Amino acid sequence: MNRSLLAAFHLSLFTFSSLANSAPVGAQASQSSMPEMLQTPRANMARDLSALVQIPGVSGYENELAGKIRSEISARNPKTDNLGDIVVTIGAGAPNRLIVTPIDEPGFVVSEVTDDGYLRVQRLPQGGLPPIFNELYSAQPVKVGTTTGKWIDGVVAGLSVHLQGGRANTPKSSDLENMYIDIGASSAAQARKAGVNILSPIAISRAASSLGYGKMAGASIGDRFGAAALVDLLRGIDPSKIKGTLTIAFVVQQWTGARGLQRILSTTRPDEMIYIGRLFPGGPVAGMEGVHRAPRRDPGSGVLIGLEETNGTPAGLSADLKQLADSNKLGINSDFSASLLPRSYLPSPTLPAKWAHLGIATDWSNTPAELIDMSDLASLENLLQLYLQEGLEVPTRVTGGSATKDGMVINHPSNIEILRVLVPSYGVSNHEGPVREDVKKLLPTWAKPDTDEAGNLILQLGTAPAESKSPRILVVAHMDEIGFEVKSISKDGRLEVVWRGGGELSFFAGHPALVHSDDGDNDAIVELPNGWDEPKFEWPPGPENAIRVDVGARSPEDVAKLNIKVGDSITIPKAYRPLLGNRANGRAFDDRVGDAALISAVWALGGPLKARDVTFVWSTGEEEGLVGAAAVAKRLAAEGHVPDYVFAVDTFVSSDSPIETKRYADAEIGKGFVIRAIDSSNIIPPDLVEKVIKLARTNQIPVQYGVTGGGNDGSAFVRYGSVDIALGWPLRYSHSPAEVIDTRDVDSLARIITVIAKAW
Repeated sequence: MNRSLLAAFHLSLFTFSSLANSAPVGAQASQSSMPEMLQTPRANMARDLSALVQIPGVSGYENELAGKIRSEISARNPKTDNLGDIVVTIGAGAPNRLIVTPIDEPGFVVSEVTDDGYLRVQRLPQGGLPPIFNELYSAQPVKVGTTTGKWIDGVVAGLSVHLQGGRANTPKSSDLENMYIDIGASSAAQARKAGVNILSPIAISRAASSLGYGKMAGASIGDRFGAAALVDLLRGIDPSKIKGTLTIAFVVQQWTGARGLQRILSTTRPDEMIYIGRLFPGGPVAGMEGVHRAPRRDPGSGVLIGLEETNGTPAGLSADLKQLADSNKLGINSDFSASLLPRSYLPSPTLPAKWAHLGIATDWSNTPAELIDMSDLASLENLLQLYLQEGLEVPTRVTGGSATKDGMVINHPSNIEILRVLVPSYGVSNHEGPVREDVKKLLPTWAKPDTDEAGNLILQLGTAPAESKSPRILVVAHMDEIGFEVKSISKDGRLEVVWRGGGELSFFAGHPALVHSDDGDNDAIVELPNGWDEPKFEWPPGPENAIRVDVGARSPEDVAKLNIKVGDSITIPKAYRPLLGNRANGRAFDDRVGDAALISAVWALGGPLKARDVTFVWSTGEEEGLVGAAAVAKRLAAEGHVPDYVFAVDTFVSSDSPIETKRYADAEIGKGFVIRAIDSSNIIPPDLVEKVIKLARTNQIPVQYGVTGGGNDGSAFVRYGSVDIALGWPLRYSHSPAEVIDTRDVDSLARIITVIAKAW
């Protein structure tokens, strides 16, 4: 296919060494100038934040997240009220101080299970978020809560890029009427058997990403940094040094009316309170079209004091905390934040006479790419330690090590085992090296492929004698996937990037990414277009000319230190995720399924073919215009070895989706491989379509056929005299992070390729 899109989330543990080497603990001071009691490692806090970000906590469904927090602070005897708030009380008497942080996040709940197994949804909160929040879920992997308390994988249906040409009134992904969750179920009964029903919570799949220079990003990170700071703080508290009563509370349902906060205020009646959490946007500014009040500080600004007056001056406890931070050389600033307690049906409880709202700056707030600077979070915890007077020591427990990808030695691998290796392998067009190496490792030892100048991997499976009447056959599947490539590095340290293969920006922007350099992978985020947070935002039409990627650097020199350079490729984190039944989600099924089918066929053939001229090719650059296949076709023509038949194995972009028109491309997943009888680059002669159907039925292989969009590698051979017979498998939500297959279709595809190699 010549267009597609990428996704998934990637976890890279944020170790103390990365903090120590990238940014000072205080945003405006070196560690040498900090009080000795504050020079404490932050590995625990970063580890905690990474773990908390991974656990979904949709408002009203925070149980698992709350359980994780309780286990981390079990030594402090936490109590949980019947709303779900976690409360730790230390000491007694006056003053009665409260430190409180929310733990919930926005998400969705199931509102209907359709007869064919899709989930329809309603958002939590039902208002108060921009339409782009819904759009950034479109075509993305999600987690769905079950009645057993476990979370299972699913995806949000997205429009397939190849099927939209000429379509009028395309469904808008911001409209909840067009939002369907696919968990792999084919009926409502199957969905319910898996524990999914009305009111099941849904949250986007996520992990924390550690960018360069102390930045961390991830969905809900703005709703978790306070919890990470307080968990770390509680581990180091010496109760004997606490004056009066200290209550630390982790509250629920902040997004849906601040119900947890209201409960805590009503039951504890504190003398003073510090609320720790994200700063809230306000309403429009009177007389200024399109301008609204909102936090404006950038990550790296230190601790932030939230003030409801745009140009306000800290007063009361806020002023005291600012003075405390200034005297200890901790970075601190003020910024706008709307009220902690939203309007409600009932009067809100009264805030204490002394209270303050502390937070830190976030970029891309409430998106899967939300980003913070860990030095800000370290400064925040340091300030809380100072507030508690005695300089509480945080125990030093630095954990080392890094995540590694275990080597896999497979004998006679199944198609699922092959896909588990190929899907996580990264290979943007012109950067297919890692995929090529994985393909070679997955082949049997007798198979000895060669690599040509275009990077294609070529395996000659047999050579027919000159007098043979058997046709010359070539089977090709492409190794590349769409993504980006670094075009230039801007003065502010952002990467200016261009598409490699093209895709739908709305599936990619506002999400985590990976920059692949010679030294390894760097976590990053793809920035959203200007105006993304405005009420009337529209995605830019046509090609995007200014796509920017943030790796945490703020100058070209910073980028150079990360060993990132012009020409490096960029993709999104991805994984192979089993769904219900035989279905699975994974980015780059286009064309890793084709690659896997060829590998599986090589194993099934068992060795070189006798008296047959058959070549398998794993090609490069298909998403950029059939580059690798064109190079093979030209070379074979020059050598006088043009294949008689080329079987191009690639995606059959399917309309098997609740938001696509069934006018064409109507092949169902799970019903067998598909003959791409007509696509954007080729028409198969009808008699050959019938021949493939007959061959499949004779060998009891499930088969479908039809018309779809997109081109295929085989069309590059047609001009030299070959006949292009394109084969594929039905794919839902093509060119998006939500791609869904049925593994039975992979099996049927591998079987028909094996039969063709032996008997065509």
